[in-house]
Amino acid sequence: MNEPLAERLRPKHLKDYLSQTHLVGKNGALSLQIKQGIIPSMIFWGPPGIGKTTLANIIANESDRPFYTLSAINSGVKDIREVIDKAKQSGGLFTTKNPILFIDEIHRFSKSQQDSLLQAVEKGWVTLVGATTENPSFEVIPALLSRCQVYVLNSFSKDDLEALLNRAITEDEQLLKRNIELKETEALIHLSGGDARKLLNIFELIVNAFDADKKLIITNDLVQQKVQNNTARYDKTGEQHYDIISAFIKSIRGSDPNAAVYWLARMIEGGEDVKFIARRLLILASEDIGNANPTALVIANNTFQAVSVIGNPESRIILSQCATYLASSPKSNAAYQAINDAQQLVKQTGDLSVPLSIRNAPTKLMKELGYGDNYQYAHNYENNFAAHEFLPEEIKNTTLYQPGNNSRENAQREFLKSRWKDKYDY
Repeated sequence: MNEPLAERLRPKHLKDYLSQTHLVGKNGALSLQIKQGIIPSMIFWGPPGIGKTTLANIIANESDRPFYTLSAINSGVKDIREVIDKAKQSGGLFTTKNPILFIDEIHRFSKSQQDSLLQAVEKGWVTLVGATTENPSFEVIPALLSRCQVYVLNSFSKDDLEALLNRAITEDEQLLKRNIELKETEALIHLSGGDARKLLNIFELIVNAFDADKKLIITNDLVQQKVQNNTARYDKTGEQHYDIISAFIKSIRGSDPNAAVYWLARMIEGGEDVKFIARRLLILASEDIGNANPTALVIANNTFQAVSVIGNPESRIILSQCATYLASSPKSNAAYQAINDAQQLVKQTGDLSVPLSIRNAPTKLMKELGYGDNYQYAHNYENNFAAHEFLPEEIKNTTLYQPGNNSRENAQREFLKSRWKDKYDY
């Protein structure tokens, strides 16, 4: 049986790998590590079909290491231990050529399955390469995450995907026998959702639908005619995944509970991970509502905890309650903007000294050096407030938090004005 086009075109060397120049370019982190022969355990994080598995294979090939692979979908602790035992025997201990263990969809591993990898990674029996479409901060246990470098793989650009199609036509032995002209590529790229494997599968499907002895001109209309199930179905690993969660978040930010619950239903019907939805609600509650309604964060956090325990199908009710509540809440991004501005200020001004008056003074020497001198303990003053200076001298009087224009934050603004008078620009 013939291999699919995506497999036939899978690059085996770094020089043939498309995109991700920040990792595999001349000065990319992975290029340098492969050249030095020192490969750390790592996790590739990015959308599906962008070459995570391919890159793991190339690393093993270029560094001349044994390669073992597991899929988190159908592997248990027993399978992990068996493959680690094989890897130990094939690589030998205390060598720089320890085997690579590639685990696809590592975010699907349970805590106990991830725990079973720790000793092998820590002792260097294997170099772990994990692939995930989900944020590893949420899905990979801290102990394992701390032992791995996390590399973000970016989505393919239009140019990357067109280059891949042209490579298929000009390099694949089977397609070289065909007379194919790529007149238009927009429909192919749109239907693939940025997934290179899906793009090649669709392309091969279209090519095989026509006689081999006739010229084939690829147009958008031709592609649309041949591919019937284009965007009717929610694809939780493709473009729709990102488009619909974006529509969901923007509907809530835009205070439209009707649109919010519609997009929520689309995700639920498509089998989206309820914890993924709840995490996004948790972020939104702080980023887009913040101090305009602090209860929003409490509701979102409780929602995340609840769906983590309950699961489907009842989680849909809790998610609906949370989404409609957040959409109906007053909005403010003041706290979000404040931390953005504060971080920018830190980058511009560097490590400014903490004022002596608010430094901690646990030792006699520190007290003699003036640490804590003239500190005004707020509770010793009327209204539990003293007009002290808490910012470094170089940036004193800088306003970073500007309360939003809503009832709660307007009250905060008046409180701050009554305390600080004209010191800050409120």
